[in-house]
Amino acid sequence: MAAKSALRNFLGDLPLTAEIDWILRQKNRPRRDHFNLDRLAKSLPEARAVVESIAREAKPGKKVLFFATLHYWIEQSAYLGLALAGLGHRVTLMTLPYSEWHMRKDNFTQRQRVLHTRDILSNLSPLVEHVSMLDLRPVVSLPERIQADIREVSLWDAQYTLMREEVDMNDPADRSVHDLRIQRNTFAAQAALEWMQLNRPDVLLVPNGLILEMGIVFRVARHLGIPAVTYEFNDQREQIWLAQNSSIMQQDTDYLVEARCGLPMTEAMFERVADLENARRGARVWGKSKRLWQYVSSQGAQETRSMLGLDDRPVVMLAANVLGDSLTLGRDIFASSMTEWITKTVRYFAKRPEVQLVIRVHPGETLVPKAKSMGQVVREALPELPDHIHVIGAADKINTYDLIEIADLGLAYTTTVGLETAMNSRPVISCGQTHYRGRGFTLDPNSWDEYYTTLKQVLGDLPGHRLDEMQTEFAWNYAYRFFFDYPRPFPWRLMNFWDDLVVWPLEKVLSREGLDQFGETFGFLVGEPFTWKDQ
Repeated sequence: MAAKSALRNFLGDLPLTAEIDWILRQKNRPRRDHFNLDRLAKSLPEARAVVESIAREAKPGKKVLFFATLHYWIEQSAYLGLALAGLGHRVTLMTLPYSEWHMRKDNFTQRQRVLHTRDILSNLSPLVEHVSMLDLRPVVSLPERIQADIREVSLWDAQYTLMREEVDMNDPADRSVHDLRIQRNTFAAQAALEWMQLNRPDVLLVPNGLILEMGIVFRVARHLGIPAVTYEFNDQREQIWLAQNSSIMQQDTDYLVEARCGLPMTEAMFERVADLENARRGARVWGKSKRLWQYVSSQGAQETRSMLGLDDRPVVMLAANVLGDSLTLGRDIFASSMTEWITKTVRYFAKRPEVQLVIRVHPGETLVPKAKSMGQVVREALPELPDHIHVIGAADKINTYDLIEIADLGLAYTTTVGLETAMNSRPVISCGQTHYRGRGFTLDPNSWDEYYTTLKQVLGDLPGHRLDEMQTEFAWNYAYRFFFDYPRPFPWRLMNFWDDLVVWPLEKVLSREGLDQFGETFGFLVGEPFTWKDQ
């Protein structure tokens, strides 16, 4: 295998070898490579033809640079680029045709991926211009600010890839992943900086905007003062999360609070939030989602107490996140990591048998088995677990919402469980930079001293720290805005793209019906100010 890879690297360095092989042998063969845009190839000519007549009637719009890497983002981006072109925008789709962000690929294969991508996306012309980042000649030097960005994002990339917060630079495997990410992010920064300086788009559109080359291209745009829009998807179909001039994965909701949380809640709004919460409590799917947030339905507070062997002492619930999720990266405040926070917290409670600590390992850990479990973190911190500390594993048949009901205090890093605990009038100490922190219904320490002081104060007077009616109502108001105002209507969710395209083909999306539903979102995607239809 090593010899074959070396040969392909050698051939990849020879001029025109990949191109000649592509023309003579590979172009019309079914692809066996994981990077495969064949399905896109079959559908794009018809899609472009649909948009061409619509685009001729559109008013001139913005100059949009749209960046995408990884084949599944490129598939969706091709259609989104066409939709924006149909609305009059001048779109350049810049691609980085990688399939593996954490593995090196031989030069010959990578050059053929460039050719494959170029052939397929030529079907976007003349509506959307395609540029391969790997064809660009990047600048040699980078500003120190961007070099610092590369170091930060590359560390997050390694954590995301390894699914743990500890990256050991003395471990060859860890170092290899980290060094590869440094190399690729440096190239992406150099290429993006060169192109944006020469072409100066009105706005950058990029998925995620936090990790991998997507995060670096976002940082370059902001360094140049170019407006940038980032997006991701939640569990609901026909919805999208959007952020302007910040990474969507940071979930900055300040603008949402300012614009929406001062508005009163109607009874129908309360009922809608309650319906969502009851579905999660009952381990049922909700809305247009297939995701289960719990794997066992509520069994009631008393049954849960009995199953865990809890007595009348106060109960503190620590709700963990899944390590490696990009929603948790870069969220540290006073702890250097969630691992450190959990380690110090369980050691703190180990010396306080007058309180029962229940650690809820996130059920989502079952979906990422290679991630370091928070249960393992607890065992490493306390090899012999005291009787008053209980660890509930990801697959254990305990419902988190029953734990919220019996908890006297909630501890959260960034999980939404912290918000939901506050909605039940329980005091919550927010320990990571989560979107609901600082909204008036959580306790928000900024240092270890403040954290321990807050714990002592709350545990000393638990009834006195329960949320009052106004705080609880505001937590519900915020929850409504986050769950229902924050997502925007959008036709094609990434993980269901081809299925969604059947329901919402381009001609329907760009019709009056489609634009009535999604038109504002397309405006937000190119940087138009956020608005809401009921204002």
